Amino acid sequence: MQVLRDVFKRTPTKAPQASRDGPSNPLIDYLEKRQGGRAVDRWHHYFDIYHRHFARFRGTHFTMVEIGIFNGGSLPMWRHYFGSNATIVGVDVNAECAKFSEPGIEIMIGDQADRSFLKSICERHKDIAIVLDDGGHRMHQQITTFDELYPLIRSDGVYLCEDTHTSYLPTFGGGHLQGGTFIETAKRLVDKLNAFHSPDKTVLAADEFTRTTDSLNFYDSVLVIEKKERAAPHRVSYGTDAEFCYVAPSLSGRKAK
Repeated sequence: MQVLRDVFKRTPTKAPQASRDGPSNPLIDYLEKRQGGRAVDRWHHYFDIYHRHFARFRGTHFTMVEIGIFNGGSLPMWRHYFGSNATIVGVDVNAECAKFSEPGIEIMIGDQADRSFLKSICERHKDIAIVLDDGGHRMHQQITTFDELYPLIRSDGVYLCEDTHTSYLPTFGGGHLQGGTFIETAKRLVDKLNAFHSPDKTVLAADEFTRTTDSLNFYDSVLVIEKKERAAPHRVSYGTDAEFCYVAPSLSGRKAK
């Protein structure tokens, strides 16, 4: 954990005030109004990403799993944001984090690189709709956690891995274009997302990820993957008046007279 603290160490600053020119962010509003309490330390742009992808779950019954809870400050934040119908599960390798347990918030102690432990989370909680990986940030930890948990979350769920910039940091086993990083693994998921269109199925064929994934959303230091059951896409055409038509292999061509 000391390496993690050294790399992510920043001079403490007051979080900038939320812009009042547009809609407010309930997460920022909660943190700004709170007096004291356990620390919540995030890159500021993360909060808009959270709200963009998590808002539809507010007030519903579901389970969120947050891996890496550190000071425990984010747990009541999530509980407040999602409401009393949600169950928040905090996961950490540090046994001292067990003290953050309270009604609606459960703590599980274990190593996110332990596949058996990860499976036990889903065995205990059958309604996981959100997984947020803010754990150890090392390549094998991020990849193992994704491999084990993504297939087991709800079919309408969201998987968010943050601090993906560690894929570029040698301290965490990363490096630009280096094989085996989480970012390089995620780049291959783009191919899988588009696999329905591959003409050579021996090279790229649709798989379970293709059939259960709606989108990959890349942000600075964050990857959000949204799940949705889907079949091979089909084209539709509306109307009859078309000056141009698509002519293979070109994507342009005038309609024949």
